[in-house]
Amino acid sequence: MSYGECWDLQRSLFDALCTKKLNKEFQEGEPRGTILIVEHPAVYTLGKSGHAENMLCTTEYLESLGAEFYHIDRGGDITFHGPGQLVCYPIVDLDAIGLGVRRYIEALEQTIIDLAADYGIEAHRSEGASGVWITRPGNRLEKLCAIGVRASHGVTMHGLAMNVSTDLNWFHLINPCGFTDRGVCSLTTLTGREVTMEEVKPKFINYLTKNLNVKYKK
Repeated sequence: MSYGECWDLQRSLFDALCTKKLNKEFQEGEPRGTILIVEHPAVYTLGKSGHAENMLCTTEYLESLGAEFYHIDRGGDITFHGPGQLVCYPIVDLDAIGLGVRRYIEALEQTIIDLAADYGIEAHRSEGASGVWITRPGNRLEKLCAIGVRASHGVTMHGLAMNVSTDLNWFHLINPCGFTDRGVCSLTTLTGREVTMEEVKPKFINYLTKNLNVKYKK
């Protein structure tokens, strides 16, 4: 799904959930959110507090490559979304699952850490930087998963983007998440084989529902 179309969908779900929550309109047993899992065509997004200089080329050049650019209302700096990347947007009521924003972000991070462990990969957090990281030879940090969220009235939107089989050359056009001394990686580069979205999605959903302590209905 294109980024713009998905962003509109996110906002409509977010607004509807906030309205129901503020007006206390929930029925007994009614779902308290929606989780979107999507792949986007090539697109760069810059968070509300991000720095435009971390985009290393012009929008005209991006357009010549078939990529889009959006300045959006999540936290974090600049990142890339594209084919082969699992993007997840939870639009959920944090009060209903008993989490504050910090613990919610930690639950997203833990989901990727748990999933990476299934592939024999030791992923971890990095102090002062959101997301999930891998320490490579020479102590170089590479990002496996970017995280940037927005929360209002205890309701979340935006989320995470994990590189499964993403073409990492797209990241050469930015300072990913604002870093000039760190790289990016994917499950495919880390395992040395082509990891498919079909094998990753069920694992991801399993760990996400466990770490958020939710049940889901397709």
